[in-house]
Amino acid sequence: MSVVTSSRPGRRVLGSSIARAMASPHSVDRYVSMIDPAWSLTDVRAEVTAVDRKTSDSVTLTLRPNANWKGFRAGQFVRLSVDIDGIRRTRCYSPADSQFRRDGRIELTIKVDPNGLVSPYLRDNAKPGMIVTLSPAQGEFFVPLPHPRRILLISGGSGITPVMSMLRTLCDKAYNGKITFLHYAFTENDIIYRRELDELKEQYPTVKIVRAYTEQETGGDLHGYFNREHLEAAEPYFHDAETFLCGPLPLMDAVRKVYAEDGLDDQLHLEQFAAPVRTVPSDDVEGDLSFTFADKKVTNNGRSILEQAEEAGLTPEYGCRMGICFSCTKRKDFGTTRNVMTGEIDSEEDKDIQICVTAPCGDVSVNL
Repeated sequence: MSVVTSSRPGRRVLGSSIARAMASPHSVDRYVSMIDPAWSLTDVRAEVTAVDRKTSDSVTLTLRPNANWKGFRAGQFVRLSVDIDGIRRTRCYSPADSQFRRDGRIELTIKVDPNGLVSPYLRDNAKPGMIVTLSPAQGEFFVPLPHPRRILLISGGSGITPVMSMLRTLCDKAYNGKITFLHYAFTENDIIYRRELDELKEQYPTVKIVRAYTEQETGGDLHGYFNREHLEAAEPYFHDAETFLCGPLPLMDAVRKVYAEDGLDDQLHLEQFAAPVRTVPSDDVEGDLSFTFADKKVTNNGRSILEQAEEAGLTPEYGCRMGICFSCTKRKDFGTTRNVMTGEIDSEEDKDIQICVTAPCGDVSVNL
């Protein structure tokens, strides 16, 4: 990185009105990025410094963000944007490293969706020197202060990343309370951080690691899918713990059911990166869905506007597909819609909506 772009005086000069005027009609960023692609006055850009494939269906990126990065709290997520075939694509990923990492870098472990676009692209093409764009850290999924004396972490598959960040952060802080980490994977070879979990278990006597395998009948600590017996075996005192959960929907639904039965909803904190497949009730499915910018019209089938747009051959921008990141926000011209997550009905015209969690209830027009 050049001295000019990395120093505070240099940033002040490049951010001045004189510099902006000289760069017109383009931005200062456009010219400086020719020298240092990760530099920006306002955007959080990050350089990939290392690529690791810990399992056959994941890729781990180590990123060095620029000076605009303000850090994160363990458990939060970022929106990562990368250009694919000239189109910027954005997805949500949770940093897996400790928030106190000394070198200031960020670790993202990405589970590859074979039907996805961004994750296969990063698996196949990410290499040191690649530049990506990040959002500021977002989300309310983090361990509160003061820390509870007993913490239960439950994860499944790629849901390990935000709770792994929590575990690493608590260990870095020399947290002296009790931590139980219950993780579900198909087999032992599918545990992304298997070796590190073994090391943390040996290094910290207050950390208990419980492995549950759903497709491997030997090894590990538990076998099969989550149930009350698993929970009681992993953490007999779960009633006294604050629980942090992230994983596939069946796991999350099963955990929520047990906690609801025991009246422990307030002690269960969760992060969810997969939206339930929900549609508008069949009695409400009628009319046409119009995409005014694309000049297309389809018969409403009850699914989300994003899904119907994709079925119509459109490629609207999206990130999380569950109403968290607002990447898919578009203007609704008119019509009645239902939020597929909450069931809320809305008939207001000329209004911004999140098309990933909004389904039409009749004739609806969207500026897309």
